[in-house]
Amino acid sequence: MGRRVVITGIGLVSSLGIGTEANWNALLAGQCGVGPITRFDVTGFAAQIAAEVKGWDPLAFVEKKDVKKMDLFIQYAIAASQFAMDDARLSITPENALNVGVFIGSGIGGFSTIEREHEALLNGGPRKVSPFFIPSAIINLAAGQVSIRFGAKGPNLATCTACSASAHAIGESVEIIKRGDADAMIAGGSEAAITPMSVGGFASMRALSTRNDDPAHASRPFDKDRDGFVIGEGAGVVILEELEFARRRGANIYAEVVGYGLTSDAYHMTAPSEDADGARRVMAMAIRKAGIMPEQVDYINAHGTSTPYNDKLETLAIKNCFGDHARKLAISSTKSMTGHLLGGAGGLEAGISALAVHHQIVPPTVNLTEPDPECDLDYVPHTKRAMPITYALSNSFGFGGTNAALLLKKYDA
Repeated sequence: MGRRVVITGIGLVSSLGIGTEANWNALLAGQCGVGPITRFDVTGFAAQIAAEVKGWDPLAFVEKKDVKKMDLFIQYAIAASQFAMDDARLSITPENALNVGVFIGSGIGGFSTIEREHEALLNGGPRKVSPFFIPSAIINLAAGQVSIRFGAKGPNLATCTACSASAHAIGESVEIIKRGDADAMIAGGSEAAITPMSVGGFASMRALSTRNDDPAHASRPFDKDRDGFVIGEGAGVVILEELEFARRRGANIYAEVVGYGLTSDAYHMTAPSEDADGARRVMAMAIRKAGIMPEQVDYINAHGTSTPYNDKLETLAIKNCFGDHARKLAISSTKSMTGHLLGGAGGLEAGISALAVHHQIVPPTVNLTEPDPECDLDYVPHTKRAMPITYALSNSFGFGGTNAALLLKKYDA
């Protein structure tokens, strides 16, 4: 058997809380982090709700002199990475630094910085543009800043594959470790795109929920009354380690990553393919790489965005991939509580899936009042479920038809 990869640390930041424990407890309680947008004046916006991170203090994670050098998405990435590193109790030393890398994805990157500096340019001319503009906004600086912070001198990479970005970052990190280019990776994703241009752009596509008078019930995956996704923000980072590297230092192990799939729909720039074949193939690939049968999968953390097309086509993909076993699966969309973190979603949900495997508890899909007739599987409505979980899939699908799936296994020493 080749090199095996395990998850030893988890760091989560979302509208449900700052820190992994706060997020996990809120998920199990079925809490929703969606509310009115407070970042900017929403007058005239079709969508006026979002899943904002509350009570954010960058000085808890970043020195005061560095805050202006980092867009919010970078700050979130550093916080999630710090939580994950502390959880893993991983110390980067001169002896191991060359074998520890960073791979953090984002779908949009420093949107708030771009908007702010564009306004400075228009109002004051080019001399008013900050010298920190570019390094604060570009997507790979989340990985870059995390690498600098911890002294990780191994691979330093970023993905920008829309809503699959951080799932791809984790999957590719697994491959990096398997081929021996690193012994450990700080991997995941971050997003902070609750800005006027972003919300306006997604709303103009009619992708966002406009249930502005009832934000807590706006994100309702698989429900017949769903009307779009709710934009969220935050970060999800996991520490991945080669099994023997983790064992030698006595690390706690949440789960083993045994499968990774990546496919393309090659169909449309925003819509999933009508036969859901790309989503089917990505799950099948992850399962095949793990060397198991579809019937062995117990739980799927669905992409489950709460958009009309995604939810019914993901359901179709699950049916086509799993056959009769689809009706025996527990499936939940935690976006019903966290909103949709775009490029950060896969990292957050991989961390949640690892916690589900570790604790043997499936978080619920909230707001699922009346299922869409085309969404007729077991989505664990309203309430968490304790159950045996040996294998769990985490799905991520992005604009451009880009798909990712991660298959986790309960670790057995």
